Amino acid sequence: MKSAKVQKSPNKQADGAKTYKLKSRRVPLSFILASRNTKRVPLLYYDEEENINRALRYARNQRSPFEDEQDGNAILEPVIFENGFLSVPKTNPVLQAFLHYHPQNGIVFEEVNTEKDAAAQLEKINWEVDALIKAKELSLHEVERIGRVLFNRDTSRVTTSELRRDILVFAKNSPHRFLAALSDPALELKSEIRLFFDKGLLIHKNNGKEVWYNTPTNKKKMLAVPFGEDVYELISMYLKTDEGIESLKMLKHHLASE
Repeated sequence: MKSAKVQKSPNKQADGAKTYKLKSRRVPLSFILASRNTKRVPLLYYDEEENINRALRYARNQRSPFEDEQDGNAILEPVIFENGFLSVPKTNPVLQAFLHYHPQNGIVFEEVNTEKDAAAQLEKINWEVDALIKAKELSLHEVERIGRVLFNRDTSRVTTSELRRDILVFAKNSPHRFLAALSDPALELKSEIRLFFDKGLLIHKNNGKEVWYNTPTNKKKMLAVPFGEDVYELISMYLKTDEGIESLKMLKHHLASE
């Protein structure tokens, strides 16, 4: 049977060697990859030309990683990742081919691609830089607004320096979330809602299942909070309705009067 063609790696090193790494963030000192097809761990490659599943087996003294192309003298060897990495020299092309076709390629392990990794790291750094620049340029009003929304914090109880520090740390660690929050058109409204709670103009009742007005002129229930729903998102949606707009005006009036 004719072997399927091995695709050329975009990261093939000049000397023909290849390096592979485990994808898990926590890697063991030693990891043994399944190296032969068994009922417990099937190692099969679907050959589109032949329309069949072909069993894989690593044997260094063979010319092919496919069991149906190996002779009866196959010498099986373990495939071991040390500290999360496995280097395969060009003198062992059968192992390179075996890893290429392995069903856990891209899931448990992947080939190291320095160019791709560098591009991904550069993109991550650019996101961090953009977020940090935005965070550094925030006005005091924006700092307080972001602090309420991101941290659900009463900004009157912390210093501006503490808020700026926390926002910068958040922007560095979660740049996508920070920039998304900053560009949220409902950011101002969500900040006001938290301020209404901070000032006691809105309160939770019934173990957080209900939101009630708590102004001098209104002690009625605003809405019920279904299980699993974001209370601030619900209030934000309500305050955009015709009825809710009047409630928002009333709450802003009481807030300005304090």
